[in-house]
Amino acid sequence: MLARIRSRAQATALCTGLLLAATGCKDFLKEDNRSSLTQDNYFTNATQAQSAVDGLYNRLRIMNTDNGYGESIWVGVELMALHATTLGQSFNNNQIINQTIDPANPYFSSMWNNAYNGIGAANLVLARVPAISMDETQKKALLGQAYFMRAFLYYHLVRLYGDVPLITTPIDGTSPDLYPTRAAQADVYNLIIADLQAAEQAGLPAVDRTGRISQSAVKALLSSVYLTSAGFPLQIKANYQKAADKAAELIDANQYPLFTNYISLHNTADKNSGELILQAQFAFGIATNAISALVIPYFAGVSRYNDEFGAVIPTPGFYATHEAGDLRAQEQQFYFSKYPSIRDPSVTVNFGTQALYKYFHVESARGNGVGDENWTLLRMPEVMLIYAEAINEVSGPNTKAYTQINAIRNRAKLPALSGLSQDAFRTAVWKERYHELAYENKAYFDIQRTRKTYNVAANTFVDVVGFKGEVGPAFQQKYLLWGIPSAEINNNKSLTQNPGW
Repeated sequence: MLARIRSRAQATALCTGLLLAATGCKDFLKEDNRSSLTQDNYFTNATQAQSAVDGLYNRLRIMNTDNGYGESIWVGVELMALHATTLGQSFNNNQIINQTIDPANPYFSSMWNNAYNGIGAANLVLARVPAISMDETQKKALLGQAYFMRAFLYYHLVRLYGDVPLITTPIDGTSPDLYPTRAAQADVYNLIIADLQAAEQAGLPAVDRTGRISQSAVKALLSSVYLTSAGFPLQIKANYQKAADKAAELIDANQYPLFTNYISLHNTADKNSGELILQAQFAFGIATNAISALVIPYFAGVSRYNDEFGAVIPTPGFYATHEAGDLRAQEQQFYFSKYPSIRDPSVTVNFGTQALYKYFHVESARGNGVGDENWTLLRMPEVMLIYAEAINEVSGPNTKAYTQINAIRNRAKLPALSGLSQDAFRTAVWKERYHELAYENKAYFDIQRTRKTYNVAANTFVDVVGFKGEVGPAFQQKYLLWGIPSAEINNNKSLTQNPGW
């Protein structure tokens, strides 16, 4: 891991990480002979500082890393959450479902290595850019983006692996952190919060519609961090109020209106707009993905993609939990059960199950067969539900909490909630998270922080450990965390393995 951090130190300059038309990436790459660059002679001017930060943006795509046939990281995270199965041929995906996965699995090493490579790149920016003679406002904004990226990556690491090495400076062969030990989760969260607070004060724009980090993205992530740290394992109850306060700042600013049509969540025209606070950027010819192909049932024949993986398919039991009349459950809203054949549009292909229309990218599926939809990291409904859940934990549901959840329900054509007890409102918010944020990599992290899962048969929440859902065996305690990658354990004798792995 650390060797990769060192060897890729200069790769942070590549501006393919952010898809902005005016970056001048090609001209910049022509100017420098990268074989002669070192950490010391690279960070010398504003152009290089900007390019190094631009290069950090490809780290936002960390959940879209592909390890093999249908094995994107985001798919693995969804399969851990008990409400999805796979119709594809992936050995590793089936191992997750059957809870037979081991620490040598590429899912675990891929996430670990990509996160620490990004952290190493961010550490270089934070260490080198302050000494550059350049416009101070630009410098401050660049550092703010680097702080966000480091916090974003550590937030994934600490939730997935628990105690992790806490590296905050560039690494070389003489560094005391060359073979680091694991830091306590509390210390990792302290760094995440401090980094986001620094980013919040960096003079970033309140809203950005080009894919760059904004103050709103910082606040949204910080509200999520506070909510998570208020739950297991840290249980810092005071952070419920902080989560509510930070979410309220975004709610009160009213700059991310809910879409009127769910197709806007996954089409090309509405990228980076409306309720979308932060997305990982993709564009044909620059950076593409298989998100849409992954959700189509195995070789259904409804798209021009080379493969239709059937990698992540909603379980029928979860789909059945939608309330009567929920617009999200209707055909071609969040789900679809049939679609015209790509070979003969007059023929309808029936899937025999519900698939995720939420990620079906019509433009590429029926066009050139190369997916480039953005991957959404933060959107306004999550912030609204963070506020509702957090303030309920502080003092029970208030008017603003009802306003947030009911706005989401109103869009889904569901009746408004009112008059609930604190316990009943908590359950209502958790259900709304499951249905509104379905398959957006939120459910597994909710399981970790609440230690509860959605029992779809009883339409209630139960302790996750020992619970047997619709697929796979009963949930094992060890699956509340991922295993530390075997290669890291073998290469660094200072590391310890998570319990049960």
